[in-house]
Amino acid sequence: MSVLRPRTLSARYARTAYLFLLPAILFFAAFFYVPIGNVVSTSLMSGPSADRFTGLGNYAQALSDPAVRHSFLVTAGFALIVVAGSIVLGLGLAMALDQPLRGRVAFRVMLLVPYLTSVAIVGLLWRNILDPELGVLNRTLVALGLPEQQWLNTSPLLTIAAVTLWQNVGYTMVLFLAGLQGIPETFHEAAKIDGADAWHRFWRITLPLLAPTTLFVSVMAVISGLQAFGQAYIITNGGPGDATDLSVFHIFNVAFRARDFGYASAQSVLLLIVIVAFTLIQLRAGRRGEVQY
Repeated sequence: MSVLRPRTLSARYARTAYLFLLPAILFFAAFFYVPIGNVVSTSLMSGPSADRFTGLGNYAQALSDPAVRHSFLVTAGFALIVVAGSIVLGLGLAMALDQPLRGRVAFRVMLLVPYLTSVAIVGLLWRNILDPELGVLNRTLVALGLPEQQWLNTSPLLTIAAVTLWQNVGYTMVLFLAGLQGIPETFHEAAKIDGADAWHRFWRITLPLLAPTTLFVSVMAVISGLQAFGQAYIITNGGPGDATDLSVFHIFNVAFRARDFGYASAQSVLLLIVIVAFTLIQLRAGRRGEVQY
């Protein structure tokens, strides 16, 4: 009976693993990598039908276009609000619902339901709630004797960011809750014996040991914030003016309203580069701050 060499056995395991991974690889190739390749090739073309080769002309135009810069600044502000809010609210809710409270399971489910709802439904729901004339929010203010508010005119970017937080905070809460429950209780017990109060235990134990979860939450929030679209499209339509002209919404207008697919593709590639760059920076910075236990 022959004995397989370790290298031969490892090669056989590798072939078996790749065989099981083949469907996923084919799926990503067909619906992710091939479309990206098509977008990159289209970004080098110009004209309504993207049939004239222009090289890097679309990229040069995008980098010098004030409208593109404005849309990116708007998107950066939106993403910053979403990231900060996701971490603060998600962690706060997770710590509150990690306590032995009655009905905490029901509260967890209630907070998670908006995340399971599509962006289109959430957008339509809040557009009706925030309607200045018929919206239930202004009607409630009038019933309480308070003045009506133009929610979508005075602070539109903050408003759609708040709606996004309302929808996603349940998911963030679940992630932080899993991280909190993964921290060994012996750490807190030892800190209590040493005389540390709740505030010091949070800063010295809980927060450092939640670094991997915080990193994941921040990376996902940055990615979703930079490629947000439905909120601006459904709730504000990019307005008032261009106050909520998010990058993806701007790319959508260039592609399907201005019919300039080459220019829109170039902006899409630039946005992809920005997202990848931010993700790599976050991962590198976050891994340095991880605490092992």
